[in-house]
Amino acid sequence: MPVPWFLLSLALGRSPVVLSLERLVGSQDATHCSPGLSCHLWDSDILCLPGDIVPAPGPVLAPTHLQTELVLRCQKETDCDLCLRVAVHLAVHGHWEEPEDEEKFGGAADSGVEEPRNASLQAQVVLSFQAYPTARCVLLEVQVPAALVQFGQSVGSVVYDCFEAALGSEVRIWSYTQPRYEKELNHTQQLPALPWLNVSADGDNVHLVLNVSEEQHFGLSLYWNQVQGPPKPRWHKNLTGPQIITLNHTDLVPCLCIQVWPLEPDSVRTNICPFREDPRAHRNLWQAARLRLLTLQSWLLDAPCWLPAEAALCWRAPGGDPCQPLVPPLSWENVTVDKVLEFPLLKGHPNLCVQVNSSEKLQLQECLWADSLGPLKDDVLLLETRGPQDNRSLCALEPSGCTSLPSKASTRAARLGEYLLQDLQSGQCLQLWDDDLGALWACPMDKYIHKRWALVWLACLLFAAALSLILLLKKDHAKAAARGRAALLLYSADDSGFERLVGALASALCQLPLRVAVDLWSRRELSAQGPVAWFHAQRRQTLQEGGVVVLLFSPGAVALCSEWLQDGVSGPGAHGPHDAFRASLSCVLPDFLQGRAPGSYVGACFDRLLHPDAVPALFRTVPVFTLPSQLPDFLGALQQPRAPRSGRLLERAEQVSRALQPALDSYFHPPGTPAPGRGVGPGAGDGT
Repeated sequence: MPVPWFLLSLALGRSPVVLSLERLVGSQDATHCSPGLSCHLWDSDILCLPGDIVPAPGPVLAPTHLQTELVLRCQKETDCDLCLRVAVHLAVHGHWEEPEDEEKFGGAADSGVEEPRNASLQAQVVLSFQAYPTARCVLLEVQVPAALVQFGQSVGSVVYDCFEAALGSEVRIWSYTQPRYEKELNHTQQLPALPWLNVSADGDNVHLVLNVSEEQHFGLSLYWNQVQGPPKPRWHKNLTGPQIITLNHTDLVPCLCIQVWPLEPDSVRTNICPFREDPRAHRNLWQAARLRLLTLQSWLLDAPCWLPAEAALCWRAPGGDPCQPLVPPLSWENVTVDKVLEFPLLKGHPNLCVQVNSSEKLQLQECLWADSLGPLKDDVLLLETRGPQDNRSLCALEPSGCTSLPSKASTRAARLGEYLLQDLQSGQCLQLWDDDLGALWACPMDKYIHKRWALVWLACLLFAAALSLILLLKKDHAKAAARGRAALLLYSADDSGFERLVGALASALCQLPLRVAVDLWSRRELSAQGPVAWFHAQRRQTLQEGGVVVLLFSPGAVALCSEWLQDGVSGPGAHGPHDAFRASLSCVLPDFLQGRAPGSYVGACFDRLLHPDAVPALFRTVPVFTLPSQLPDFLGALQQPRAPRSGRLLERAEQVSRALQPALDSYFHPPGTPAPGRGVGPGAGDGT
């Protein structure tokens, strides 16, 4: 639809500025080129398929620079469309190869070269345009005479008239040849916007100011502009008259764009993306980004917008040392948002983490395997390097670097190097990665630490025996407090998502002075002993040590309890062999029926998943807490019975809540589904 003259005047400035733009008459696209060149525009658009880069068969024409210019395409004297003219500058790249015989040279005839060093060059140049919501590609054929063919020299340009775009829109342009011999050129052109749409800041809030008449009806849409794929709508509403729309600063991301249009047939839509360079938007983008483990080897990065990032695996040892990138032997991999990526791992390990860097700065780091495999282990990572003639070398990764084995250095791995090599040869180390150049092995260190410090502990015990009984009792009490209370976590494996949520809770509790046991981390023992025997052993050990049994209720757990209370027995066929909760009911129920449960059991359930009133009355004879809303009380119930209430209880509850929140978000709001209340704009989530 042609833009009225007064709108163009408003957008482009005073009338002399508008009049200074070149006018094109008619609706047909056209092309022209520099003197000496011949060019032709294909009659119809083509598919935008760049294809892979292929080797040049000899000298070829290649785009070297894009130049844009605004022009007017007018149907009438005062009804014109804003149009973008593009000039593609071309140069000769490559060299003639010396032919071995006439037959070999003749094989290159399909490249458009007939006589070596004395022939014209031809090229098919593609121009690709993208301006939300429009995209198109055109093909320009160019021929350069032999007299102008000089290696590495510019031969002129070909001009395309022209690509129509709406006021305020952002036009992305790519240019490449077909076939593609080099990386495509790209250029972004921001067209002038109408002055009645403004963006202003007020503290932490952002205002969209629309200065239109009171009778004007218009539509307003917010969307995430995507580099690949269609835009993602976020909010839309039809409005009337002047408006001030308030956005919270936490809703800003670089790809958040605004589209405004009058509610009239064939109206011009104005698009602006004002937050592309906003530092707050970039901070929000990384805060919203999440890493998600799909399988042992595959994972992806969830984020609202495209991110220039690369990722690598790192090894995180207990004790607070920085996570050490495993580059080499592994390499950094480019990351594409919402695209599945893979690491060539043979096994997972809780100490393996993923680091995501952008502009050589660490932005994200998550230990994706910790939720399912438990807390960090005191293992040593061995790096095996393989050379020619079956030569190989080993080194142990430590905070100071990679220590060669065997070694006379004074590091921990060097002192235990002989034992580590023996464990590696006897198969006690877990292989994490393997290829022709090397391998990664995780070797346990607990037993060596115990052996090394046995004499030291003996000396300490002899010295402690000489002290008074009071000091000895205080020391024993301090050791017991530091060791933490034992907690056995029982749950019903309703689905894999709930199991990941349970794993996240168990991992978070391990960061506190608690020793957590859960069947998720004991699959091997569970399979070997059977669920009933495994639970009886764990329950007996936990209660003998003065620990606590946590019953984590879910809809599946409530159904199992109700079935037991009604029938007194439950068939094994409906659940898998690892369902310890089902097996545990045979001895949990007697503890409740005989009044032995208070003080040794607590119950818990997740907010929004189950109301405490849904728990059978028999099990409500012990406290039942909802998580995470009652985390402080829940953690207080897990403390030693006579332990004083620590002033750090609220701090620990906040720590557990932060660790649990990503798993809760993933369970209740899987990727791809909008979270309630997280829309942008006024009345978030109620867009029309």
